[in-house]
Amino acid sequence: MNYNLNNNTAEAQKTSTYAGLKKLLQLIAHERPKLLLALGAILINSTLNLLGPFIVGHTIDKYVVTKQYHGVLVNAGILLSMYCVALFTSYNQTQLMGGVGQRMLFTLRNAIFNKLQQLPVAFFNQNKAGDLISRVNNDTDKINQFFSQSLMQFIGSIATMTGAGIFLLVINPVLGAATLVPGLFILIFTTIVSPWVKKTNAKSLKSVGSMSGEIQESLNNFKVIIAFNRRDYFRKRFDEANRQNYKTAIGAGLANNVFMPVYTLFSSMAQLIVLAYGIYLISTGQFTIGLLVSYLSYATNFYNPLRQLASLWANFQVAMAGWDRISTILAMEGDMPVIAANIKEANGTLLEFKNVHFGYDEKEILHNVSFKMEQGKTYALVGPTGGGKTTTASLIARLYDPTNGTVLLNGQDIRSYDPNERSKKIGFILQEPFLFTGTIRDNILYGNELYTGYTNQQLEQVIHDANLSDLLAMFDNGLDTTVTSGGDSISLGQKQLIAFMRAVLRNPQLLILDEATANIDTITEKLLGDILNKLPEATTRVIIAHRLNTIENADEIYFVNSGEVSRAGSLTDAMDMLMKGKRVS
Repeated sequence: MNYNLNNNTAEAQKTSTYAGLKKLLQLIAHERPKLLLALGAILINSTLNLLGPFIVGHTIDKYVVTKQYHGVLVNAGILLSMYCVALFTSYNQTQLMGGVGQRMLFTLRNAIFNKLQQLPVAFFNQNKAGDLISRVNNDTDKINQFFSQSLMQFIGSIATMTGAGIFLLVINPVLGAATLVPGLFILIFTTIVSPWVKKTNAKSLKSVGSMSGEIQESLNNFKVIIAFNRRDYFRKRFDEANRQNYKTAIGAGLANNVFMPVYTLFSSMAQLIVLAYGIYLISTGQFTIGLLVSYLSYATNFYNPLRQLASLWANFQVAMAGWDRISTILAMEGDMPVIAANIKEANGTLLEFKNVHFGYDEKEILHNVSFKMEQGKTYALVGPTGGGKTTTASLIARLYDPTNGTVLLNGQDIRSYDPNERSKKIGFILQEPFLFTGTIRDNILYGNELYTGYTNQQLEQVIHDANLSDLLAMFDNGLDTTVTSGGDSISLGQKQLIAFMRAVLRNPQLLILDEATANIDTITEKLLGDILNKLPEATTRVIIAHRLNTIENADEIYFVNSGEVSRAGSLTDAMDMLMKGKRVS
């Protein structure tokens, strides 16, 4: 299945703005009461602001012209009260929407992170970590900024425009229609330009993600860069990503600012129409000065929000571009569901491959593979580099599903096991184990509910009973030894020892070791071998290794190469198969 987010971007851009906004609002449906309260506050604010010009015009015609200053003071007091109430409602809606924005940001990031945990390993093989981080951090923040800072201004501007337009048409339909004609041209311009603005912002956000991916890759491989003195290569890669980001950011900046000058031009044209035609109406006795002042205010109240909408609409397009990138992740479904449990096959084997086929990106790695593994035995997978050993182990642990065929665990389709149940039955020590920031205790108890709440003394006793005390003794501070992010504070060999303890303490039925002794010394390797030999008799071991002494005591050896898995017989037979020219095809 294709999980490449960059390949899905074009499809995401086809989503209409309305459809995207509808899905986003569904995600934060629980915020509806707060949104309605904020909407009510902004409508009250807009109504009070719209009444102001009418009262001003009425005051001019009735009190200022006739020099009745008491009426002027009374209406001034009314206006002051109205604007104080408007200030209060504006503050409340700002406070409400600030909370909505932050809670929405929390909800979005949780939703994305939870979705990422549901997606298979193939997804992470096809996408850069830096780009995923950019979507979780940067793209969600763009949406938060719009909702917390711009949404109610957006709605308030539309409400003010609508009310002002109604007043303009009611006061004088002909002049009102003439005043609103430039607004029609603005609407047409916005409709034509908006898709381009959204597309341009999507490119900008994508380039930010790409640059984040380049930075993350460079920092993760900095030791290799130094070792091979290839700073120039990564400097060039970053420079290319940075230049691309610069170009797309400039394009997005131009796109986001294209509305303002156009809106300002048509707004000025509308005010000229009002002023010219209004003076003509006054000269013919059809208009009063106060009415013209009110009319100019309403024209301003119609077009000023439009100018504000120019920047708000650009922010909206940025938010929708970010939402497209986020919704692409949220819409993805894993291709490794838990299926209904089938009838167990009573064949007495722990694990069985039945006519298994598997490949990456339409290139088949394993062809019609069938073999069995019995409980309590030790199996070794040998073969040339790239022959398919790690792929076979990954299928055993269900990191991937076969494209055809079936993998059986205890006579039952491995796909029917709940992930928690499966991980308890199968332990996997990776070639490059990953550790979390914390202590050794935190890392060896990761995902192991069996010893939750144990004190250090109790846990040390468990480690002693599992014959792991000698491994723990290699760390000066024992269980409290600090491990930094990625385990860079300790050696790769020490990381593998911690991963070994973590796997063994889960008491798995089947333990897979993928080059687990590749980075440790011979003495420690012998110590691990002794521990493996002392595992419960029911534990099945699957060992992938190139060192002969690691696999020489295996009960059975499978030779993996050219998409096939076959019995190799003894270690000597396996070596003969390698030496007779069996290479990766």
